Amino acid sequence: MNAPVRTTKKLKLIKIGNSMGVILPKEVLAKLGAEAGDSLDLSDTPEGIHIRRHDQGFAEQMELARMVMKRRRNALRELAK
Repeated sequence: MNAPVRTTKKLKLIKIGNSMGVILPKEVLAKLGAEAGDSLDLSDTPEGIHIRRHDQGFAEQMELARMVMKRRRNALRELAK
């Protein structure tokens, strides 16, 4: 099976106060469904860095899942066997 074709965009880092920033092209913003003032989530995955538009509902679900996994660590470990 062929892997999906991925395009590469060259982005430039700029200094913003004491931090660094990057300007996202309008095509990328459109694909993210993001606009000025929106929050983005950055995830480090085995495939690389992923950026997505922040979804508060998803963030709350993930926090609850982390709490359950922490509390039920032993049970989940047994189920994974």
